[in-house]
Amino acid sequence: MSEIHKDLNKHPCFNPAMKGQAGRVHLPVAPNCNIKCNYCDRKYDCVNESRPGVTSTILTPEQALVYMGKVLEKEPRITVAGIAGPGDPFANAEATMETMRLINKNYPQMILCLASNGLAIGPYIPELAELNVSHVTVTINAVDPEVGAKIYGWVRDGKVAYQGRQAAELLLSRQLEAVKSLKAHGITVKINSILIPGINDRHILKVAETMRELGADLFNCMAMFPNVGTPFGTIREPSKEEVGAMRTEAEKFLPQMRHCTRCRADAVGLLDQDRTEEMRGCLSACAQLPALPPEIRPYVAVATMEGVLVNQHLGEANRFQIYERKGDEYLLVEERPAPKVSGGLQRWTSLARALNDCRAVLVSNVGETPRGILEKAGVKPVEMGGFIVDGVKAIYEGTNVAPLQKRKKSCASGGCVGSGGGCS
Repeated sequence: MSEIHKDLNKHPCFNPAMKGQAGRVHLPVAPNCNIKCNYCDRKYDCVNESRPGVTSTILTPEQALVYMGKVLEKEPRITVAGIAGPGDPFANAEATMETMRLINKNYPQMILCLASNGLAIGPYIPELAELNVSHVTVTINAVDPEVGAKIYGWVRDGKVAYQGRQAAELLLSRQLEAVKSLKAHGITVKINSILIPGINDRHILKVAETMRELGADLFNCMAMFPNVGTPFGTIREPSKEEVGAMRTEAEKFLPQMRHCTRCRADAVGLLDQDRTEEMRGCLSACAQLPALPPEIRPYVAVATMEGVLVNQHLGEANRFQIYERKGDEYLLVEERPAPKVSGGLQRWTSLARALNDCRAVLVSNVGETPRGILEKAGVKPVEMGGFIVDGVKAIYEGTNVAPLQKRKKSCASGGCVGSGGGCS
């Protein structure tokens, strides 16, 4: 856990007294969703609507980190970095977790927040707690599968899609377990429930009562926004009076959030002084950025058998030595194990994530597929031979590594004598 002090009271969504003093930024890194709500219409290139599920662009985790810095330059009152879509964070788990890791590492004072439907968050909750994610919102619209079956068109778990009551039962079971686990890990939980006339308007109080029993901290009854073209597009939007009356009743079970602004997935600023439109150009510019600049990646990784020479194929390495420049010296700071993943693309994406703070990885050989994945993630694979210190020095000083590179032999000529783990 971080030793940096965070004032968790400065979350404007969980503390209405802060809505004019502390702000939030939503980092739109999660475009995909794993459920289909009959009221939802996600839009990825939208500047005309102000509601959940829309954003003007999508960021990678690295771009989100750069954008975070730009936002704080413009609005230093931002205290919360959150991910709220435009899909579900855990239908995009790798991007979500990497974004949280980067923000936690580079802005440890920032309150970290997520909003999810709860279907796939469960396996990630222990790491979320380790990353100091302190606030999570779970949208739960029903605690009766008969009601839920009317709200969700489908629920996808992995590669399997479910419909009807079976979908609602699966989603509900995951949501209940998620709330329990979040509370067991000391995370503050807010429940969002969308008030849908004729569908769950007589059921919201049961949701609030059930969530109290699970230990939830805050309840947000929200009016459904009719989206033309969706199954619920012709259902009227509940009035402010209806929502207010429901909140008053639900308050018998849990404290109510009464100042929700139904934020976009790229919202930024104070709740009552939104700056999303003003920051749109900056957001778009960050979406065009390449990988992280070198100063944000302080290390160089090395594949080596004995710690003196660069002499391992990327696919053979089960650990990497991590070097850092300190003044005029190049120091070994740690040995980092390679991810224990069976194979395929997941192996290389996991490795790219494990080396996300490295500007380069020095190897004797690397295949085209892992090369492409690492480069896209901002980690430059450098094929070379010889002493580690020479390669590390060349990377930090920006000098030509060509004299260190070995003459490559093709696999067809018999030159590839490794395990075969990195040629594909």
